[in-house]
Amino acid sequence: MVGATAAGKTSLSLDLAEALDGEIINTDAMQVYRGMDIGTAKLPVAERRGIPHHLLDLLDIAEPASVADFQRLARDEIAMLRKAGKTPVLVGGSALYTRAILDRFDFPGTSDEIRERLERELETAGEKALHDRLRALDPVAAERIEIDNGRRVVRALEVIELTGEPFSARLPEQVYHDPASIQIGVDISRESLDVRIRQRVAEMFESGFVDEVARLLEAGLGRSRTAAKAIGYQEVAAYLSGEMTLEGAMERTAIKTRQFARRQDAWFRKDPRVVWVSYDDPFRLEKAVAAVRAVGM
Repeated sequence: MVGATAAGKTSLSLDLAEALDGEIINTDAMQVYRGMDIGTAKLPVAERRGIPHHLLDLLDIAEPASVADFQRLARDEIAMLRKAGKTPVLVGGSALYTRAILDRFDFPGTSDEIRERLERELETAGEKALHDRLRALDPVAAERIEIDNGRRVVRALEVIELTGEPFSARLPEQVYHDPASIQIGVDISRESLDVRIRQRVAEMFESGFVDEVARLLEAGLGRSRTAAKAIGYQEVAAYLSGEMTLEGAMERTAIKTRQFARRQDAWFRKDPRVVWVSYDDPFRLEKAVAAVRAVGM
C-alpha cells in the first residue's frame, strides 16, 4: 500500500488483509520506534481488527534505524507469512523503505571512520554545505535527497567515497525482488489531503502528543540520529524548550507534513507499476483485490 500520508492507506490495508487472509507488515521508518505512537499515527492495538501487525516497536528511541536491516527483517517476515499461506500486506509512508523491500536493491558496505567524519562535518558545516557537496558529486542523488535529510546525505557521500561511484547508481531498480508483488496506491486530491492533514495534526495534539514528546525527550530522543528528525517531534521539542509557541508548533507540523506528503506522492507517481484507487471510491477494495488477484497472489 503506497501513497501520501493521511490518504487512507491504513484503513484500506486492513480491508485488504481481511479480504485476502493476510497480515500487516509495517514499512514506516518511524513506527519501528517504541513510544513513537501519536506522532506517527501508529494504529492502536484495539483498532487492528485482530489482524497481526509485524515490524512495529522494534527499537528504543536512541537506536539508529538501518534501511539494510529493515530490508532483511521485512523480507524474512514476508517469506514466513507466505510459507504459512498468508498474504503479506505492506503499508507505510517511507518510500525508501518500501522500495528497498520490494525492489532489487543491494546495499554497499559501510565505514565507521568515513561516516563519523562526515557526521562531524554535518554538525560543523551544516546540512546545506554537505548537500552542495553531494550535488557537485552526484546531481541525481542530490535531486532525490532533501537538504534537511542530513543522515541520507551523509550516507550518500559515504557510499561515493567508499565505491568511487555515484550514490544514484546504487538506488533500487524498478524490478520486483519477488515477482508476486503489486503496489496499490491511494489516490487523493491535494485539496482533500490538505484538509485531512490539518485534521490529523489537530487530533494528534488533542490526544497528548506534547506529553508523548516530553517522555521521549527524557528517554533520549534528542540524541537519536534518526527518530529526532521525525516531523512533529522536532517542532514539539522546540515548543517544550521555549523556542516556539504551541500554535507555531502545530502550524509548522502541518506545513512540513503537507510538504512531505507532496514528496511522497511525487515519488510514487514516477512508478508506472502502481495501481491507483481513489480514497473515496466505494469500490476501492474490490478494485484493489482484483489487481492483487491479477498477479496471482
